[in-house]
Amino acid sequence: MTNLQFSELDTAFRNNDFPTIENDIRGIRFLKLRSMSRKATMEEFCELHNINLEGINSRGYFPHVFELANVDDAMLNDFINEKYQEERATRINNQDYLVDQLNRLQHFDWGGSFGNSLEKNIVNNYVKKIQSFERINEEIEGNLLSSLRGYTLNSWYNHWTSIIIEDLFKDHDTVLPTVGLVKKIDFFINDIPFDLKVTYFPEQLLKDKLKANGYGNELTMLKRVCRELEIYIPTDLKDKALKLHLYNKVSEDQRAEARDFIAELKEQKRIIIQEAEDNPAELKKWFYENQGEARFDASNRFFLVLTDETDMSNSWKLKRNVVFLRENINEHLDNLSMDMTSIETEFYWHKDQQTYNCKSDILFLKYSE
Repeated sequence: MTNLQFSELDTAFRNNDFPTIENDIRGIRFLKLRSMSRKATMEEFCELHNINLEGINSRGYFPHVFELANVDDAMLNDFINEKYQEERATRINNQDYLVDQLNRLQHFDWGGSFGNSLEKNIVNNYVKKIQSFERINEEIEGNLLSSLRGYTLNSWYNHWTSIIIEDLFKDHDTVLPTVGLVKKIDFFINDIPFDLKVTYFPEQLLKDKLKANGYGNELTMLKRVCRELEIYIPTDLKDKALKLHLYNKVSEDQRAEARDFIAELKEQKRIIIQEAEDNPAELKKWFYENQGEARFDASNRFFLVLTDETDMSNSWKLKRNVVFLRENINEHLDNLSMDMTSIETEFYWHKDQQTYNCKSDILFLKYSE
């Protein structure tokens, strides 16, 4: 363990070098105080504990309190928990209303591939391609409006369900929240900082595993069974949309061939996900190595993987199933030992050709009727 100066820890934090911070004697203390470092919050903490801030600029509050030997870990934890309970009281009174509103979303459809840059796609696909005033107005009222609605609704849904799920973790006794927003940290578990990632089993990995297991390509198999059953295959949909469309059509077909095909496909996927749950190291590594380049980091992550085994395309609905989430999250945290051998994660980032080390945990939540 190192014993770095405040300035060195601060530099590591700004460089997203969390291993350096975690491997320091006072690293977790730094991160906890970093979450409390807003002027008003720090002044409240100091007033509570009779800490004199006279003559100290507000930017100096954080390093000043960091160096105070009489400010111990229990004081920080108690204050952080108290501040969180104040925030939580407001949200929990509104939670039933919020969940009700989230349940009004019936279709999770991004309405087009906007990615992370909505403006860029509008400029490239509409502004620079269309010369006709009449046509661009038609596009705005038609495709663009539909895409914008889907993008906005899905982003709204993801934002508020993420807050609800994060609160479910923070409500547990083993979890210490952060007071303010701290990059790459949502909470601490047994004094280990984690960034919560709520996600689903990756489609690409599922596709690769199906092929490796000898099942073949899902879309190809769907087209084959549709041709055998004389189910119409449209030509105006892209592969991702076509796969979902054909899956729904075959699922609704009551003929034995269709029912057997869907049952076998579900079983193949169930086996793959169960194998990942039995050996989570591979999936955790996959998540790190396949993250978007623009948002790359090697911070500690807690992956919550949601799967509706009755219909994987409906896995998004589990994000608003508070009772199901709470029961399973609490059970996992109740039994969590934070065994370092199981959470140490090493991965290779191909863009800079470097190997990174971090800590990660994963919880598979599988729903079946």
